[in-house]
Amino acid sequence: MKTDASAEAGTAEEPGAAAGGQIRVWHLLVLLVLMVPGGLALWSLAAKVNSPLLVILWVLVSVTTYGLYALDKVRARDEELRVPEVMLHFAELIGGWPGAFLAQRRLRHKSRKVSYQLVFWLIVLAHVYVATDYQFGWRLTREGWRAVRPAAAQAHKP
Repeated sequence: MKTDASAEAGTAEEPGAAAGGQIRVWHLLVLLVLMVPGGLALWSLAAKVNSPLLVILWVLVSVTTYGLYALDKVRARDEELRVPEVMLHFAELIGGWPGAFLAQRRLRHKSRKVSYQLVFWLIVLAHVYVATDYQFGWRLTREGWRAVRPAAAQAHKP
């Protein structure tokens, strides 16, 4: 178990640090903007298959991901076995990235590690891309393949 002094290290009391654990209005605005493509795509897909369970599942995965972050934060503080980063990223990948986004801000966990943030934001961008492309009938992907296919064919010629 950490001492009181080491447990308090890195808190918002450092000069210039943001208030700890606060979700600001701009955080919610960023989250809302990023969730719009996925929400619209999921709503559209749920209507096609006539099942609102997809939307409910997205919320449950997001809440579960937030819980995994909270568990990892507690385990880190208590110097116990941590939740593997790959598990956190997997939870983000299967749709829990909104919960991860909120957890990073509210719990101030995994928000400073650059390598972790790089993977996290790539996952978010992938979700936004796929959701947007789905809404446009996969036009972005088709156009991308049309552009890549001739170059790939040329590279494989003897």
